Amino acid sequence: MVAEVIINNSAKKLNRTFDYNIPDDLKDLVTVGSKVLVQFGNMKTLEEAHVVSIKEKSNFDVKDIVKVETELTDFQIELAKWMAKKYFANVSECIKLMQTPGTKTKNISKRISDKKVNVVSLNKNFDEINMDIENKIIKSEKQIRILKFIEKIGECTIPEIESFTDTSRGIVNTLIKNKYLKITEKKIDRNPLQSKNVTSTNNLKLTEEQNVAFEKISDSMVQNKYEQFLLFGITGSGKTEIYLQLINEALKQNKGAIVLVPEISLTPQMLDRFISRFGKEKIAVLHSKLSVGERHDEWERIQNGDAKIVIGARSAIFAPIKNLGIIIIDEEHDSSYKSESSPKYDAKEVANKIAKNFNVPVVLGSATPDITTYYDALNKKITLLELTKRANNSQLPSVEIIDLKQELANGNRSMLSQELYNAIEKNLKDKLQTILFLNRRGYSTFIMCRNCGK
Repeated sequence: MVAEVIINNSAKKLNRTFDYNIPDDLKDLVTVGSKVLVQFGNMKTLEEAHVVSIKEKSNFDVKDIVKVETELTDFQIELAKWMAKKYFANVSECIKLMQTPGTKTKNISKRISDKKVNVVSLNKNFDEINMDIENKIIKSEKQIRILKFIEKIGECTIPEIESFTDTSRGIVNTLIKNKYLKITEKKIDRNPLQSKNVTSTNNLKLTEEQNVAFEKISDSMVQNKYEQFLLFGITGSGKTEIYLQLINEALKQNKGAIVLVPEISLTPQMLDRFISRFGKEKIAVLHSKLSVGERHDEWERIQNGDAKIVIGARSAIFAPIKNLGIIIIDEEHDSSYKSESSPKYDAKEVANKIAKNFNVPVVLGSATPDITTYYDALNKKITLLELTKRANNSQLPSVEIIDLKQELANGNRSMLSQELYNAIEKNLKDKLQTILFLNRRGYSTFIMCRNCGK
């Protein structure tokens, strides 16, 4: 058997396949999508490559594959090829987007690995230890204090033992030597949400417009049907609540969800809302402000099926979510969904490619949708769902357009119109905090209340 591989290199001349023989001892390990190490040309070091096809034989004299590392799915390889063709990029560049963060470098020694720490635990049943204490075999008060502490806690690090029991590392080592304690290596998750403590919340009652949108999208989920929806809702209309309840439906069906938001929208308040509804154990976050180690561990949690909900910026669309049920793209008009570095992909287009493959709906949410998206919705290429009212029935602020050219004609040389002066005077009397307006250059300006200082 022969594998066709793409060398992990950005050189345009290498954007093609090369044949390598699959040794007998690796035949069960090499599949389409496998990451392998090969001897390429006259290079002394091994090169990283991805298997994109397997065939019976080659027309050339070929070298053997040296080692198999990790693997991608058939669809991920297909997606990489599609992206390379559509966005004029190397296949290897597209494949990198789907690899675990921190493992893309060819230098294996520099790759991010699991974070591990040595922990101490009891090596004997505590009844047996307690008997040795009663029989004065264990006489040291500090040793007894350590053993009782670990019996209560379960397992902990040596620095923690030193801190909480006021003892030294030497005493711990003595207990390990006498086989009362044992030391083992434990993996530590670098979870960016670990310190989050948020009060849980329940589903809110949907308005009539929200319920219509929710029912139409959830029907597509139940039918395992690909469909695009434009959720066109004014600010405060409750788009996020619809997202939350759709994700809840996906979880009920044992499916996962990907939620894309612009990087600037990944605020603690936004994350708190998702955590309060689903808990931090089910959520993985992926964005550029995380360390490589945190992104590595979040990716592994997704890959292992521990995290069912992925929230992140553009690149989160490639997260290896298990049993995908829905893709949600909030603020879909935002330009940050288009990558400015190679490969210059559009996350919305990639999302649709993924959604078609897995037969799941795509929800595009915005108060000011992209003109192309809105045009497609008006022409029935995308299902349009409108939210015209605020969820809490509050009134939208009134807007009045003033012609500043007419103000100039009337002799007003100020950057403010007379009507705005009158509005400011009235609002200050009414103790309103701020007024927002546009000056002649189009810049937003705030007028602050002198009385309250806000």
